[in-house]
Amino acid sequence: MSFKQYFHPPAIAAGFAAVLIGYSGSAVIVFQAARAAGATPEQTGSWMIALGIGLGLTSIGLSWRYKMPIITAWSTPGAALLVTSLQGISLPEAVGAFLFSALLITLSGLSGWFERIMDRIPLSIAAAMLSGILFQFGVDAFVAMESRLGLVLAMFAVYLAAKKLIPRYTILAVLVAGFLLCLVLDLLDFSGFDPALAAPQYVVPEFSWNALIGVGIPLFVVTMVSQNIPGIAVLRTAGYAAPISPIISWTGITTLLLAPFGGFAYNLAAITAAICAGPEAHADAGKRYLAGYSTGFFYLLLGIGGSAVAALLSAFPTEFILALAGLALLSTIANSLYTAVADGGTREAAVITFVVTASGLSLFGIGAAFWGLVAGGIATLIFNRKT
Repeated sequence: MSFKQYFHPPAIAAGFAAVLIGYSGSAVIVFQAARAAGATPEQTGSWMIALGIGLGLTSIGLSWRYKMPIITAWSTPGAALLVTSLQGISLPEAVGAFLFSALLITLSGLSGWFERIMDRIPLSIAAAMLSGILFQFGVDAFVAMESRLGLVLAMFAVYLAAKKLIPRYTILAVLVAGFLLCLVLDLLDFSGFDPALAAPQYVVPEFSWNALIGVGIPLFVVTMVSQNIPGIAVLRTAGYAAPISPIISWTGITTLLLAPFGGFAYNLAAITAAICAGPEAHADAGKRYLAGYSTGFFYLLLGIGGSAVAALLSAFPTEFILALAGLALLSTIANSLYTAVADGGTREAAVITFVVTASGLSLFGIGAAFWGLVAGGIATLIFNRKT
C-alpha cells in the first residue's frame, strides 16, 4: 500500500469521531478518579498523557499487526470504580493496585483461559449483547433533539442524504456538518480550556493488601467483564477472527509499563471500536484497519497535549456528541440485531440477552453487558440442552 492510500477520508473521520466520543464521554470520570487518588493537577495531566500515548500506540500497533480495526480504550467502568474505591488509599498504593490488575490481565492473555471462555459464547449471543450495549446510544441521538432540535435534526438530515448519495462519506459529512452548525449557532464553549501542557509524572508504587484486594481485583474484573468481552464481541460481529490471547496480553503489558504514570487500565474498546469496524470507516472490511491507524494517531496527539486537549474537546455541546455517536453506530446496531436473530435456534436466547443488556441493569457493581451475557447463556443451555 502506498503512503497516499493511508489517507482515506472516511477512515480518518471514523478515527476522529471515535476519539472525540471516547474523550468527551468519559474524560471527566478519569479526572475524578485521579482526584480521588489524591493526584495533584500535574499528576492528573500525567494520567491523560499516559492514557493517550498508551491508547495511540496499542491501537496503531495491534491494527498494523493483525490488519484489523483493533481499537483500545481506557476502562471507563474502571475509572468510575476508582472514584468510589480509592478513598483512604494513597496514590502510590493505587498505582500498586493498577500494576496488580495489569498483571492479572496479562496472565489471562498468556494462559489463554479468557479466549477459551470467549470461544464458547455463540456469535448470536455476543451480537445480541453488543446491540444491547449500542441501543442506548442510538436512542440518545434522537432524545438529544429535545434540547437541541435544530442541531440534531440537521445532523440527521445530513446523515440520510449522505447515506443515499455518498454512503462512503456518511460519518465524515455528519461530522463536518455538525461542527459547522456548532460554529454558526455559537455552541462551542472554550471557557474550560487551559493551553498549559502537562509532563509525565512517575509515581513509585507501593503494595498493600487493602489496595490489592479492594481496588486491584475489582478493577481487573470490571475491565475484563465490562470492556474486553464487549470489545471482542464488536470484532467478531464485524467478521474479524481476532486472536484474543495476544491482544489481551498486550493491553496488560501496556498497563504494566504505564501505570506508574497514570495509565490505570487499557482494554479493548467497544463503542468506539464499533464505529471503526463498520462500513462507514471503509467499504472494504479488509482495509478498515486504516481507521485503527487514524484512531491511534489522534490518541497520540491527545496524549502529547495531555489534559489541555481533553479540555478542548469538552467544548463541544453534549447533544453534538450524542448525535454523532448514535448516527455513527446505526449501521452496527442493525448488523448486530440481524446477526443476533438470524439463527432460529438461539433467537429467543439472543432476545433475552439484548433486553437484559439494554435495560442498564447493574448488580454487585457489575454492569448490564455481563448480566445480559449470563442470562442469554443460561437460556441457550436450557433451550438447546441437547446440542
